[in-house]
Amino acid sequence: MTSMLDGCTPWPEEFVDYYWASGHWRGTTLDNLLRGWAVQFGPRTALAHGDTRLTYAALNRRVGRMAAGFRLRGLRPGQRVIVQLPDIPELVVTVFALMRAGAVPVLCPISHRAPEVSHVVQVSEATGYIGPATYRGFDHTAMAADIAAQGPFLRRVFTFEAPGTSDPYGGFTTDTSGCHYFPLHSLDSPPEPALALSAGQVAFFLLAGGAGEAPQLVPRTHNDYAYQARAAAELVSLTQEDVYLAALPGDLNLAFGGPGIIGTLTVGGTVVLVEDPEPAAHLAAVERERVTVAALTADTALLWLDARPEVQADVSSLRLVQIGGSAPALDRATAERVGSEWGCRLQQAFGTDEGLLTLTRPGDPDETVLTTQGRPLSPDDQIRVVDADGEQVPDGEPGELLARGPYTARGYYRSPGLNARAFTADGYLRTGVLARRTADGNLVVTGRVGSAAR
Repeated sequence: MTSMLDGCTPWPEEFVDYYWASGHWRGTTLDNLLRGWAVQFGPRTALAHGDTRLTYAALNRRVGRMAAGFRLRGLRPGQRVIVQLPDIPELVVTVFALMRAGAVPVLCPISHRAPEVSHVVQVSEATGYIGPATYRGFDHTAMAADIAAQGPFLRRVFTFEAPGTSDPYGGFTTDTSGCHYFPLHSLDSPPEPALALSAGQVAFFLLAGGAGEAPQLVPRTHNDYAYQARAAAELVSLTQEDVYLAALPGDLNLAFGGPGIIGTLTVGGTVVLVEDPEPAAHLAAVERERVTVAALTADTALLWLDARPEVQADVSSLRLVQIGGSAPALDRATAERVGSEWGCRLQQAFGTDEGLLTLTRPGDPDETVLTTQGRPLSPDDQIRVVDADGEQVPDGEPGELLARGPYTARGYYRSPGLNARAFTADGYLRTGVLARRTADGNLVVTGRVGSAAR
């Protein structure tokens, strides 16, 4: 088996063998999956954003040409690259192109500023940064330039410029620190022969950590993430007729692969991207694109519910709305409004960027859907609910939720001290979440453990 990046914690060999034998891990990289989707679903619409439509075939072509452009600009296999883009087609194209070039994207929230981004650059030793020139009044290029000046890692900045605008820094420039700047749209070169990449390697990093905490890098391999997205798509019965609205930031685990963007592409569906965070923009997209599935947090669900009478959007196309993420969980009153006001099925979910996803099932009784966050995605997810001493508590009693499984990371990147606190000796993630397990095996998330737990 090809080893993960230095600084990552691998799954023990006996678990690796079992995940392969069980069929969870299948040995295909995400960018190679895209090649297959392009053949299988070529003329179908993969991504929709406003008036922009990108078919599967066109998406694959753009990924191949951008990957060659990255290589031409000096990115090499294994190098880490910060990706800080809003929910636009370039986010999906860029992440796949970096993977195809052998580089490792680090998905960074668009809201992060210099303290967080600089920390991530230092931990990951990122040589590249990709972000908007400016976005909602914030100068991302200036931020990247300041971080590059601190050295020694960041040496290539690729800026996205919205149509009709231009980067005030100009294109193809080099600053006094030796950092090179390129417009993202300039990365358009003839595709190169495919690299020999391993599905056991890190495909990308997600960022974990609450407000006020330094972000931690979560390594997600091709094997584990392809399995997570595929299993989640199967659980919600996604088909190529589904239209998925990426209503949550694409850098979140639930939005990217629970089933999210990757799961929708796996089955040949259409992903609708909306960068405007306002409920009116998302509700309008539901009506315009005839969206069938969407994922929201509890807070955004309430905003949608309260905004709809004024917006007057037709949401009758919705068949399923996922509501979840991390704690706090959805309250019952809001949960009951989803079905009655939108006429669709609710699915409650809980997820971590480290991996674990729990979800209610489409066939669950209403009481289960309204009051719990469901059961683990995989039959091979192992969970414990423990007290402060690490002892398992009886069903019905609250405790900290611990988890390990075929798509849950075994450690943060280059964080041995934190890993010793955040993971048990036998590889369980301490989620930092308080939960109780019902008699029928569903989880009810009740809050968060104090920060002292880590």
